Amino acid sequence: MSEIPPRDTGLLELPLSDETLDHSVYKTLLESTKAIPWKIDWKTLQFAYIGPQIEALLGWTPESWVSVDDWATRMHPEDRDWVVNFCVSQSRQGTDHEADYRALTRDGDYVWIRDVVHVVRDAEGEVEALVGFMFDISERKAYEEELTRLQRELEAYSYQDGLTGVANRRRLDDNLSQAWEEARRNTQPLSLIMIDIDHFKEYNDHYGHLAGDEALKRVAEALSRVATRPRDSFARFGGEEFMWVLPETPAEAAQQLAERCRREIFKLQLPHAASPVGCVTVSQGVATRIPAFGDTLPSLLEQVDRQLYLAKQGGRNRFSAVG
Repeated sequence: MSEIPPRDTGLLELPLSDETLDHSVYKTLLESTKAIPWKIDWKTLQFAYIGPQIEALLGWTPESWVSVDDWATRMHPEDRDWVVNFCVSQSRQGTDHEADYRALTRDGDYVWIRDVVHVVRDAEGEVEALVGFMFDISERKAYEEELTRLQRELEAYSYQDGLTGVANRRRLDDNLSQAWEEARRNTQPLSLIMIDIDHFKEYNDHYGHLAGDEALKRVAEALSRVATRPRDSFARFGGEEFMWVLPETPAEAAQQLAERCRREIFKLQLPHAASPVGCVTVSQGVATRIPAFGDTLPSLLEQVDRQLYLAKQGGRNRFSAVG
C-alpha cells in the first residue's frame, strides 16, 4: 500500500467539487487533522486508504493496514468479538455506526479509539464501501474511568458508617430486604443477631463521649471479624447497636455465632467502671425464621428486638434466642 493510494483517487469520496477544493488541498486537510481518515472496499474488505496519522498514534505504518483482518487483530481481545460482530452487522444493514475499543500499538500497549463509520452505497443501493474516522479518546476514557471510580467510592462511603467504618443503616436495610426475599423465595432460614453494648450511657457519662466513640470503634472492629462467610453482613444499627444478617443460617449456627460475639467483646477487656463485671460487654437477641406466606420482615425485626430485651432483663453479657 502506498502512502496515498492511487487506486482511490476520490479518497473518502466526500462531495467536494474541483472548483472549491482540488485533490491535493483535500488530501492535505485530511492528513492535517488528529482524526484518522480511512476507507475500506466492501467487496474485497481491503483498505483503500488510511491516513498517515495512524503511524504517529499506533506505530503501525499505513502500508501495514491491508485488510479488515489487520484492523481486527490489532484490537484488544476483550473488545474484538463484539466490536467486529457489531460493525459487520451494522455495515451489512447499511447503517452508519460507531464503536469504542482498545487498539494495539506496535509497542504492545493499547490506545482507546472511537471509530465513526459511514456506509457508502452504489447507484443500486448496495453497500459499496465504508469510510470513516478514527479518534484517539484515551484522555476521555481515562477521565470517565476516574469519574466512575470516584462515583463508586462515593457510593461506598454512602453505605459506610462514618464513625466505625462498618456498614451503616442504609446498607443494612438493603441487605435485610435482599436476604428476606431470598429466604422467602428459596425457603431457607434467615437469622438475625441484634447486639447492644451494655450500660453504654453510663460509659459515656463516666469516660466522656470521645472515649465512647473509641469504644464503639473497638467493639465494631471485633464484632465484624467474628463471621467469615462472604454472604453474612454486619452493620451498625444505630447508636450502640449492631446487627448481623445471616442468610441460610439455622438457629443453632446463629446462636453459636452470638456466643462467639459475646466472648470476643469480653476478651477485649475494655475497662467499664459502671459495669458490674468491670469491662465492656454486649447483650444480644437472636431470631431465626423461614419466611412463610404472610410473614413480614418487620415481624422478624420485632422478634429479634424482643430477644435483645430479654437478654438485658436476664442480666446482660448474654444472648436470648428464638427460632
